[in-house]
Amino acid sequence: MAPKAEVAAAAAPVVAAPIKKAKKNAGETINSRLALVMKSGKYTLGYKSTLKTIRNGKAKLLLISGNCPPLRKSELEYYAMLSKTAVHHYSGNNIDLGTACGKYFRVGVLSIIDAGDSDIISRPLE
Repeated sequence: MAPKAEVAAAAAPVVAAPIKKAKKNAGETINSRLALVMKSGKYTLGYKSTLKTIRNGKAKLLLISGNCPPLRKSELEYYAMLSKTAVHHYSGNNIDLGTACGKYFRVGVLSIIDAGDSDIISRPLE
């Protein structure tokens, strides 16, 4: 009876491990691309400056935090649709987005003007 119990116990963690790893890599990919943009690219943080870049047609990509108010989010999406700007809904909240940007404050909205060395605009985000 002991060998059967060992086989069942050994099989369970092997199946569950790759699923968690894939989700973690997707989040790290966005965060690492974002960190590269912060280092080498041009960006604006915040609602007002993001609206200005969208209206001027300079924004290439919008990142909106998960807990952005619905009215603000729909307004940003509408402006982005008019200016044909890509929008990505960040999975974390505004604290997580600020941390991913390397800032010590909350970031609700972020617009990327120039990606720099990053491929965040050319490759689709997960």
